[in-house]
Amino acid sequence: MNMTTSIRKQQSSLFLLLLLIVSTTNSFIFTPIREGLKSKLLDLSNKTNRGLTASTEDKKEIQSLFAELERYNPIRKPLLSDKVNGRWSLEYTTSDVILGRGGYPRIGPIVQAIDTKTLTALNSEVVNYFNILPLTRTVTAELSPQSDQLTNVQFKRFTLGPIGFDAPEQFKGFLDVTYLDDDVRLTRGDKGNIFILTRMEDDDDDDVNED
Repeated sequence: MNMTTSIRKQQSSLFLLLLLIVSTTNSFIFTPIREGLKSKLLDLSNKTNRGLTASTEDKKEIQSLFAELERYNPIRKPLLSDKVNGRWSLEYTTSDVILGRGGYPRIGPIVQAIDTKTLTALNSEVVNYFNILPLTRTVTAELSPQSDQLTNVQFKRFTLGPIGFDAPEQFKGFLDVTYLDDDVRLTRGDKGNIFILTRMEDDDDDDVNED
């Protein structure tokens, strides 16, 4: 009995040692790759003004880098991780609607706040109407996770400055969180768009302010 217990302890210790070796090796090999891909993605995002001025070549390169970084996702169950929560600043998207392409310009950050404990999300931005009237625009949403990385999104209420109104029932979609680490999140939307976001710190002074 004592010999069996000793063998089991040795096997357990060996298993933990192997896990440690694999984890250390993965970190040593993959971390530089992740950081390199992230740096290229964020540089291109900044260069293209969140995607507004992206050329065809820029878009192709960003799509390629985006897909490559997804392969090195360090958190396999992002919706179960506290790291997905908090406020995120949009750095790049292929969504013309969110960018406001052909419409009124956005001022400052486009922010998304996620809380998986309350299953809610809040998107906010400042839109400069007629180049003289900046107003904060927000939309709240309920999240209904369908897996460890994909959640349905039901939009609930819109506000424009002091005016608020309920969102129509058909205003819904989904978010597929395909990459997550301490400071970057990649997401795919239901209309085929991609989103690159970076974490905002609590003391950021470029927050979206309520009007």
